[in-house]
Amino acid sequence: MPAEPTNSDTNQGEQTEEGATFVSHLIELRTRLIHSLLGIVVVLLPLLPFSNDIYAYLAQPLLAHMPEGTSMVAIEVISPFLTPFKLTLTLSLFVSIPWIFYQVWLFVAPGLYEREQKIALPLISSGTGLFYLGIVFAYYIVLPIIFQFITATAPDGVAVMTDISKYLDFVLTLFFAFGLAFQIPIATFLMVKARVTTPEKLAEKRPYVVVGAFVIGMLLTPPDIISQTLLAIPMWLLFEVGLYVSKAVIKPVEA
Repeated sequence: MPAEPTNSDTNQGEQTEEGATFVSHLIELRTRLIHSLLGIVVVLLPLLPFSNDIYAYLAQPLLAHMPEGTSMVAIEVISPFLTPFKLTLTLSLFVSIPWIFYQVWLFVAPGLYEREQKIALPLISSGTGLFYLGIVFAYYIVLPIIFQFITATAPDGVAVMTDISKYLDFVLTLFFAFGLAFQIPIATFLMVKARVTTPEKLAEKRPYVVVGAFVIGMLLTPPDIISQTLLAIPMWLLFEVGLYVSKAVIKPVEA
């Protein structure tokens, strides 16, 4: 008669299966990372010939408020090439966010329950849309206000001639800050959905939320009161949106 498998044989088989599963996860992760990078490259290549045009469009909020006879400058030797390229690469990354999230979804979805899948996909889609909305708000609303104030308050005899690299860093910082700030409704909804808190308790802490919004605005934006205020106020309003959605969507027994 064949010998029955011993406990050591069973444990060894389980370890082998776990090792194979781990390796398959690593291979899948590698595949998703490669696909994500390829997606960025596919977006980047057609945009490269238009790098200077893209930068010119990004610079419009500043150029529209600069005094006549002044222009932006490039202090570093390689800035005229490197700065538009950096912007185009960043734009390619932003445009590829839905594709990247889709790759993340393909990686994590098999490990989620059906009810988790039903809520994860709408949250990812909403978060992506809100991130883009934050960037649009920063470009069309915030930047013109900031530059109008800065150029109007420049001391007499001071020529406003912003470096193209410094300008890009300033704008990208604002874009990232507003993109993150516009995730507040998602964060609020998740906290209520996970029963970490309730809409009523969050509403009671509204004064602390307002103060916290200004503190975060100070940390995430460049050191000027206008940027901080223009970030803090939308954060507070988005918090109120998150409260409203949580009350409307989540049943009281789940809150």
